[in-house]
Amino acid sequence: MEEKGWLRRRVVGPLGLMLRHGSTPERVAISLALGAALGLFPIVGTSTLLCFAAALAFRLNHPAIQLANYLMYPFQIPFILLYVRFGEALLASPPVPFDPRMLAVTLRADPAAFFARFGLAAGHAVVGWSAAAPFLVGTLYAAVLPLLRRVRAQWSLSPRPER
Repeated sequence: MEEKGWLRRRVVGPLGLMLRHGSTPERVAISLALGAALGLFPIVGTSTLLCFAAALAFRLNHPAIQLANYLMYPFQIPFILLYVRFGEALLASPPVPFDPRMLAVTLRADPAAFFARFGLAAGHAVVGWSAAAPFLVGTLYAAVLPLLRRVRAQWSLSPRPER
């Protein structure tokens, strides 16, 4: 039961406030979908800046895009290997050995060797993410939009034009 309270307080409540203060369900839904996809970008430490830039470029809802980005944090690391392997398959490249412990040891011992050795894996991960991201955005948008419309209706929120 505590989880439900946390979800309502930290996710549903802020989304309801966004809708109440003039954001449309469509704009919040695309902000959430894009924030989730960017939150899974396979280069750790870049997603917040990417979300900020996307929100500026496309005039999206900053709190919504960052909320989705932060909710994706637990999934970002596990998805990196998935994106590396997907990128390798798309490029017909041989698999690069990928051991997170080895990555950490190499990075601490010799950062230049780390980037030389694992730069190709990062490239593969970005290719894999780039191929998967449009499908992720479309699927999440389609899934979240009806929920946001329901939240707006439940809270008796009348649609107001965005500024």
